[in-house]
Amino acid sequence: MKIRLLLVGKTEEDYLLKGITEYVNRIRFYIPFEIIEIPALKNVATLTREQQNTKEAEAISRHLQPGDVVVLLDERGKEYRSVEFSTFLNRHFISGAKSLVFVVGGPFGFDPSLNKRASSTLSLSKMTFSHQMVRLFFTEQLYRALSILRGGSYHHE
Repeated sequence: MKIRLLLVGKTEEDYLLKGITEYVNRIRFYIPFEIIEIPALKNVATLTREQQNTKEAEAISRHLQPGDVVVLLDERGKEYRSVEFSTFLNRHFISGAKSLVFVVGGPFGFDPSLNKRASSTLSLSKMTFSHQMVRLFFTEQLYRALSILRGGSYHHE
């Protein structure tokens, strides 16, 4: 299985890029992993939130394949403890899916078409984080979950 993280917009802060790079390298020790940055929309002042979501959904959908298992990262999604998240991943590994794709949308959430396409929605917290921070938090949690599954020493419980 391969895991991809689709993001709308770029990660711009150096301190976040360093952390994300560190965890991406650790993740790749366990599994093929790729981050795909989708350019943020331009000239959004004339667009409604719904129009922005629709355009972002179109751009995201171009990176999805028919067999992909899609998981949206959204504050209203299901919350897991780290061990539970590792179990969630393991269920997908066992299922035989070729690709698990996590998606971080734009500032206004997701278009209904993506909600229909997704197999689940995941929340990293009930709190709202910047999209920049979510990238670091997610890569750390993905590494932690993979470490748990492989019996690594990173997670202490």
